[in-house]
Amino acid sequence: METMTDSEWRAFAMEGTRTGKAAVTRKDGTPHVTPIWFVLDGDDLLFNTGRQSVKGRVLARDPRLSVCVDDQTPPYSYVLIQAEASLVEDLDEVLRWATVIGGRYMGADRAEEFGRRNAVPTEYLVRARITKVIAERAIAG
Repeated sequence: METMTDSEWRAFAMEGTRTGKAAVTRKDGTPHVTPIWFVLDGDDLLFNTGRQSVKGRVLARDPRLSVCVDDQTPPYSYVLIQAEASLVEDLDEVLRWATVIGGRYMGADRAEEFGRRNAVPTEYLVRARITKVIAERAIAG
């Protein structure tokens, strides 16, 4: 097992269409984990979520989250990101990043479609400031 450098984990996380698994903690203390489409912007991880979704409601109350990005083929690698979220409601900013995210996962020809779908008043752009990263390569050696 080897620890990834900063540039290595960023490249790993942004490779292809790998999803993140975002974890938040509900008010009663139970964990909630869901897959997300995301991109990195400097020291921030960005994704969209509905304001009334579990993630949206939890992050409005408690901005802490963890996101795991993994490779499911041997020898297996992963990146675990801890972050603190800000919820962006400005629709121009939501559209800008929802389009970038849509392009990553659905291709450039559908980026605008997905951007417009998610840039609505019922959605947040989550801008999560990365506070800690654990990134390991080849964990099965």
